[in-house]
Formats: sequence, structure tokens, C-alpha cells
Amino acid sequence: MIDYPVPLIGISAFSGTGKTTLLTKLLPLLRKRGLRIVMIKHAHHQFEIDHPHKDSYELRKAGAVKTLIASRRRMALVTEFSEDHPEPTLRETLSELDPDGIDLVMVEGFKREDFPKIELHRSDLKKPLLCLDDPHVIAVATDAPLPDIPTKLPQLNLNDPVEIALFIYNFLHQTVGKKAS
Repeated sequence: MIDYPVPLIGISAFSGTGKTTLLTKLLPLLRKRGLRIVMIKHAHHQFEIDHPHKDSYELRKAGAVKTLIASRRRMALVTEFSEDHPEPTLRETLSELDPDGIDLVMVEGFKREDFPKIELHRSDLKKPLLCLDDPHVIAVATDAPLPDIPTKLPQLNLNDPVEIALFIYNFLHQTVGKKAS
């Protein structure tokens, strides 16, 4: 299990299940409860957060290994890896964060890593259940009842972000309580 000073909860599912859509609904609900949340998203492809003709892009392409872009409203750090760099692990990604001032790290992706996660399952996608092979799944959010999952796992309504946010909030407080004792 990944050990980190701040609780981690992942949203894990196959592509097309609606992870990002759900997270955009969960984050405001959890913020309303006063939580300061860091979001980590795994990408399976190359991506750009800065674009050609922007200073940060041109400096990075000119050879900067790291580019930190800062303004009064936000800050972003871009780290350039060599072509043969392995896929980053969640641990490596977490090492880039400062845990001070945050209450929860929400993770989209990294479904094969060992940390607590909520599996999203849409019956019409006909994908296998991750919870059958992953002991770190703490709940399954589904659009239809699943009789084949372990009975200890709560089943949440995938279409009810309020229910899922409440589960996350309660899980967070149980986790923090265990660490304090």
C-alpha cells in the first residue's frame, strides 16, 4: 500500500466509463465540505499544457528540463523526461507534491497501483470488474446492481455524485482517525 502523509482515494475504471465527468461533479461537493484537494490524473499519451508560441513552451523546447510557470492566479511545473523514461508511478508523482495544506489527494487512473480506490462500472460497457482482482478497491459505483462483487464492498449509485462524495468524506475521516490513534 502506498504510504503518503495525506489520504489518497482513486477513481478507477476502464476508458469511457466517465471518470473525469464524475470528478468534475465530486470536486465542488467535497470543496463545499471544506476539503483542500489535490488532483492527480494519469495520461496514457503525450500531452501539452503549454502551446507553441508561448514562452513556457519555447523555453521547454529549447532544452529546459523543468519549467515553472507562475502567476498571481496559478503555478504549473512541467518536467521533461527523456524518450526512454519509464511510465511514472504514483509514488514518483506524489513525490512532486507538497502535502502541507491539503486534506485529500484524488487520483484518476493508476488503477494497477496499491492505494484505496473507488471502481466505476457501467454495465453496458461489458468490462470486467476490477474489484475481483484488486483488494484496494473500497467501493464500486455502478449504474446497475452487481451481484458478483464481494459482499464487503459498498455499492454506490454511479449517477449520484452526492452519495459518492459523502462516501469519500466519511472514508477520509475514518482514515484520518485511524492514523491519529
